[in-house]
Amino acid sequence: MGIHYDYKSTKGNKLMEKQAKRERKLAEKKAKRLAKEGPKKEENKTQSLDPNKPISLDFLTNPNKE
Repeated sequence: MGIHYDYKSTKGNKLMEKQAKRERKLAEKKAKRLAKEGPKKEENKTQSLDPNKPISLDFLTNPNKE
């Protein structure tokens, strides 16, 4: 009867340990993947449209013009 009696009393602790182990493994995988990729490159995003300027037909028909 020992193993069955012990099961319910320790079930919560075992589940918490499993979840902590799972989260730790995921964190290690993420850290390893980030280290492999290297630091993220920040892209300078420039706005192609100025909110103060009206959009002209020339701008819409010739997108290569800067």
